[in-house]
Amino acid sequence: MNYRQIEERLGYTFKDKKLLKTALTLASADPDDNNQTMEFFGDAILEFLVSEKIYDEKSSEGKLTEKRKMYVSDEALTPVAEKLGLDKYLIRSSGDTNNIKSVPSSYEAVLAAIYLDGGLSEARSFVMRTMDFNIAVIEKDYKSRLQENYQKITQNTPKYDNENIGTPQSPEFVSRTVIFDKTFEGRGSNRKQAEQLAAKNALDYFSEMFSEKNKRN
Repeated sequence: MNYRQIEERLGYTFKDKKLLKTALTLASADPDDNNQTMEFFGDAILEFLVSEKIYDEKSSEGKLTEKRKMYVSDEALTPVAEKLGLDKYLIRSSGDTNNIKSVPSSYEAVLAAIYLDGGLSEARSFVMRTMDFNIAVIEKDYKSRLQENYQKITQNTPKYDNENIGTPQSPEFVSRTVIFDKTFEGRGSNRKQAEQLAAKNALDYFSEMFSEKNKRN
């Protein structure tokens, strides 16, 4: 394992390299020393740090809970983990090639490893450095915004046609939705992400129409 290369991507140098190795080891590769416990711990650390980040926002408890749930979801963490290259560094058995859950989980495990190696301050810095809170909020809302605007005019709900065009090692989905007889397409590393991008493209195209409709209402 090239520790220096991984650490450069993470922006953190481990004092105990074994923590990093364990964080990237799946149970299929080592039933005894793997990242499952770190994933559990990292999930709790991430929820705390995200809660700390959004604590001062003027929202109800329910809305804050939903926002936190969105930030720590697999859909939000997968592109973050892939940007860091964690999917390429995972240690797995030769037959374990279709474990999509392992990618977002690896981010949580690495977060736990950084916490155990460097403490809360380093863990916080890692999360704030690697997660884009603004983009996550906007992308998550595209589908609901499109549905709200589309239903005001047609009373219909947008439908999405999804296709898996990737491989187990490099998943890629394409999603298409037809709005007013025009097809819009989105691509992403998972189905929900692709749907969000298809909805965004439709919103962008019909932005003036929807804006005028909302003004009249």
